[in-house]
Amino acid sequence: THGQHKGEVKAEDGCLVVDGHKITVFNEMKPENIPWSKAGAEYIVESTGVFTTIEKASAHFQGGAKKVIISAPSADAPMFVCGVNLEKYSKDMKVVSNASCTTNCLAPVAKVLHENFEIVEGLMTTVHAVTATQKTVDGPSAKDWRGGRGAAQNIIPSSTG
Repeated sequence: THGQHKGEVKAEDGCLVVDGHKITVFNEMKPENIPWSKAGAEYIVESTGVFTTIEKASAHFQGGAKKVIISAPSADAPMFVCGVNLEKYSKDMKVVSNASCTTNCLAPVAKVLHENFEIVEGLMTTVHAVTATQKTVDGPSAKDWRGGRGAAQNIIPSSTG
């Protein structure tokens, strides 16, 4: 998207090294098995889209995480959007959600509009890049027939967070 990286990228001793900066990487499906404390990581961004409840995201604590931020909507974790409701956050919260990318795009603007002009009703459209759950070529979809269309060749209407 932004052209070829001009620096050096290599794998070395279980780390990804980018321009001399070592980044520890893990190959682990279960968050409770990731040794966060060994890597010096305290604040974890849970962005798999799988561990989106407090119970599931809390598995990161077994590896030494201190706090977990879920990068998707959550059924039970408190959700925060910067510029909208961050004042409700308290330091004792260990697992929080940063809501969805759609919410983070719309909510700050909607808040300003509502506070200054009052929004009574509204509609919005999101144009989103291809996601990991979309098909690369046409095929069957368990969700709905639109979800089976090849994502790179079609604009596919879908619900979003």
